[in-house]
Amino acid sequence: MVYFKRALALAALAAAMVALLLVVSWIVMPKDNTTEAGMEHAAANGILGEPANTIDLCVIGDSEAYRSVSPLLLWKQTGGTSYVCATSAQKLTYSKIMLERAFEKQKPKVVLLETLAIYRTITPGDVFLNELSSYFPVFRYHNRWKTLRAQDFTGPAQATATDQYKGHHPTLNVDPCQPGQYMVPTEKAAPIPRLNRMYVQWLKNLCDQHGARLMLMSMPSPVNWNYSKHNGIKDLANQLGCDYVDLNLKTEELGIDWNQDTYDQGDHLNHYGAIKVTNYLAKLFGDMGVLTDHRGQAGYEGWDEALAAYAKDFLR
Repeated sequence: MVYFKRALALAALAAAMVALLLVVSWIVMPKDNTTEAGMEHAAANGILGEPANTIDLCVIGDSEAYRSVSPLLLWKQTGGTSYVCATSAQKLTYSKIMLERAFEKQKPKVVLLETLAIYRTITPGDVFLNELSSYFPVFRYHNRWKTLRAQDFTGPAQATATDQYKGHHPTLNVDPCQPGQYMVPTEKAAPIPRLNRMYVQWLKNLCDQHGARLMLMSMPSPVNWNYSKHNGIKDLANQLGCDYVDLNLKTEELGIDWNQDTYDQGDHLNHYGAIKVTNYLAKLFGDMGVLTDHRGQAGYEGWDEALAAYAKDFLR
């Protein structure tokens, strides 16, 4: 009887702690998807503010992705809708969170994962914290105590904002590089950590569950990429049964000029390089037939407005 009472008391204490965490999590969770409301990575999370079921292509990954893919240029070329849910130094643990958020409101036909994230180290601690924060957002937004507002205690959670460039981060700056022969063929394959492989498999399963096609793609980057990484991703793609495109092997086809198409000596592409990558994607996805031409359709007028503003600054 004594043990039973102790167990009951512990169960009651645990239930009270869970209830408290849920209440506190609700309070600190951003009530809108804006920076002002406390949302992290507001540009990437702008997909939450897009009208439901209007995004055909979702891009996840790190800064290589958000520097290389221009959704508004893709719209101009094809009428297809896309959003870049990429963040700086994104780990696969956060890629999973971003994809889960995207699927809550969207039904993309294709999910494009930039592959540098697959080689970024994730630890069991990263996994534990990200999974825990999915149930108890207080572990992600604990610093919001400093900026709480009245509506955080009473208002409903919503998403009213999107990013003007649909998650793309364009820059006109130029800082050239001399990459040499950075994609030298080799039989070696850079090993992918087991935990990373598991996360890519989870992303693939998530796509399968929602009827989306997962594609792996390596953006041009002499600083970050080589042939052994190419081989490692190619083997992984074969195991998963998904497409893999390495644009580092297509720089001549793309017309990449490392004297003008990078802003940081070959780490990332600038706007001029992003145009070339996006033009390639327009043809690739056009040939695959996965993008729907929404130009002129009711409910997509905002894309033309966003394109006009984008063109004024970047498509002169």
